[in-house]
Amino acid sequence: MKVTLINTADAGGGAPAACMRLLKALEAKQVDVTLAVQEKKTAEPLVIDAVSNPVSKANFFAERLPFIFFQEKDKSVRFAFSPANSGSNISNHPAVVGADILHLHWTNSGFLSIKNLKELFALGKPIVWTLHDMWAFTGGCHYSGGCDHFLHQCGDCWMLRKPSVNDLSHKVWKRKSGFLLQTENLTVVTCSNWLGGVARTSSLLGTKPIHTIPNPIDINAFSPKDKVSMREKWNINTNARVILFGAANINDRRKGITYLVDALNQLKQNYLHTEKVEIAIFGKNKHFDVNTLPFKVYELGIINSQSDLAEIYSLADIFVSPSVEDNLPNMVMESLACGTPVTAFNTGGIPDMIDHLENGYLAEYKSAQDLAVGLHHVLFNSVMAALKENARQKVLKYFTPEIVAGQYIELYKSLLSK
Repeated sequence: MKVTLINTADAGGGAPAACMRLLKALEAKQVDVTLAVQEKKTAEPLVIDAVSNPVSKANFFAERLPFIFFQEKDKSVRFAFSPANSGSNISNHPAVVGADILHLHWTNSGFLSIKNLKELFALGKPIVWTLHDMWAFTGGCHYSGGCDHFLHQCGDCWMLRKPSVNDLSHKVWKRKSGFLLQTENLTVVTCSNWLGGVARTSSLLGTKPIHTIPNPIDINAFSPKDKVSMREKWNINTNARVILFGAANINDRRKGITYLVDALNQLKQNYLHTEKVEIAIFGKNKHFDVNTLPFKVYELGIINSQSDLAEIYSLADIFVSPSVEDNLPNMVMESLACGTPVTAFNTGGIPDMIDHLENGYLAEYKSAQDLAVGLHHVLFNSVMAALKENARQKVLKYFTPEIVAGQYIELYKSLLSK
């Protein structure tokens, strides 16, 4: 059984991290597996460049520039919508030709256009498509922001400068429908139960077989470290109650930083003993002023190393995720694997990982007040040791590489048996 995973990159975001973890999990189970990418960023020998660098850059700008100049509503949606009008034909690449199963992941940013996807489906091979966001069944958005136009044929898109019935989102939907509605060799996998439920309601994928299989995580790389020694290493107060917040881009509207600011202010105003609270933040931050936070802040910057991430999760008392739209965020799972409870909004795939009051706190959606309640509950809970143990055990029970790889292998075998 030869499986070729296909993803835009092998590092630099949530989907690349999840895809690389699956690659290693399948390798450990003796699957003949390769990852074909647009841009190889790691030294992993199982990863191959499917597109030359000059071509990949040209495709990226060919997709982005027309959208930026003529279509986007404003900068906030610049990378939230992908028309997929430019890409590379990889249907003749040896890694594709020699595969028994093609396993698509995230293919945007000029890697595969809709035409290129159609070329892969036309090969007739079994195709598994793991969805890391909503793009596969929308008219171009990665997360709909509450819009339900994907239930029909999209159009009148709030992300576009001039929304109309026949706007870019409707045209993208029509291009996708040209092959997705007819294909019989597609099996959809969603990383969360939430995304699976939404995909089943969509006009493009609603009739396809849809399975839910989570992303795996390296439980050895992400494991609990000694809190005191980690704080000493990172120069963080060993006596503080530390709240950790992180995001690839702290200013991403989906990550909910405004709710976090509100919740932290309510935590300080409404509860006693919060003078012990301090905040640690990591991720790209170009615009957010940490001085707006009511507690002492440690800015840790962009963290790329898994070992550094594990240390940072381990030094915290709690990780907070105020995301308002998310599939199965890696950071929540990483924190739990390191034995650090999580407080987050009850939305998306987050409830797949957080058991309310057992390994964290699921706050009412978009309620900064309840988020503050959750922060206080975990930070000042007398059963903190049990919360930490439950956090780690949740990951060991559902999200180990062996468990997730086994689920995918069963799916692959069922498809090949047909």
